[in-house]
Amino acid sequence: MTSKYPVFDRSRLRLRPLAERVHDMDLRYVLKLDGDALPFEHPDLPVIASEAHAAQDRNAARLWMMGAHVIKMGTSRHIIDLLRRGWITHLAVNGACAIHDYELARIGATTESVARYIRSGEFGLWEETGLLNDWAREAADSNLGLGENIGRRIFESDYPHRDVSILGAAYELSIPISVHVGIGYDITHEHPNCDGAALGEASYRDFLIFTRAVEQLEGGVMFSFGSAIMGPEVYLKALSMARNVAHQEDRQIRDFTTAVFDLVPIQGDYQKELPKTDPGYYFRPHKTILVRTVVDGGRSYYVCGDHRATVPALRRALIGDETS
Repeated sequence: MTSKYPVFDRSRLRLRPLAERVHDMDLRYVLKLDGDALPFEHPDLPVIASEAHAAQDRNAARLWMMGAHVIKMGTSRHIIDLLRRGWITHLAVNGACAIHDYELARIGATTESVARYIRSGEFGLWEETGLLNDWAREAADSNLGLGENIGRRIFESDYPHRDVSILGAAYELSIPISVHVGIGYDITHEHPNCDGAALGEASYRDFLIFTRAVEQLEGGVMFSFGSAIMGPEVYLKALSMARNVAHQEDRQIRDFTTAVFDLVPIQGDYQKELPKTDPGYYFRPHKTILVRTVVDGGRSYYVCGDHRATVPALRRALIGDETS
């Protein structure tokens, strides 16, 4: 059967090269590993670091989920360093993360003014960024995860700034990085070469790779940075699947630590769920990551602050006296 509803004809779109775009961020804003991070202190950081050390000693999962704003705040080198030091065993990101990471690696700049380009209908319609759609189709055809193939392509490229690519570093280190895509969320979905079926297949494979990592969460840690929807929702479903199998095998996944780093202030006790009459109830990282999934024996922490300050602060807490 064929739908009785008309669809938008993408062949009418006009794309422009990235060289013609005004970028809101470039490599000058990417933090160096030492010396230019914002000062930040939080009493729970040493405790969170101690939990991560214990997880590493147990060879349990050290999961890191994040939204794209974390990259836009210039923290890529810090995350890459944590990958290289073994503090992250799986990295889960949304589609926008992959876009910003790719653009930084390829041209050393990313981020456009939505307010400026939506008025002329140019927002998101940049030629080179559409290459990610071809890589998604390639991932589906090759039975690869979306994050795996994007990371591979960046790592094997001659892009002048691939050293700041988180996805490229993850591929180099054989650390899984999963890209969790919502159809229609990302600028690449505007492009004529976007294949929804391929995108769904490759991203769903990433979801299953992430769920396999969640099976190792007993005794581990899960960090969530700046992800109000993707992080908590993907984690919730993956944990349910992992616990379903664990219960059948007489195992448990309940003794682990979660830590949310975000900009939203949480009033009162963040380890308790708010009533539905409180607007804060709908902030998913709170009720899902900090309360519901750790209520049977886990621990949770909330660190409120600018990612440009909190990511370097967590790195300092984790590496301690290690050689920088």
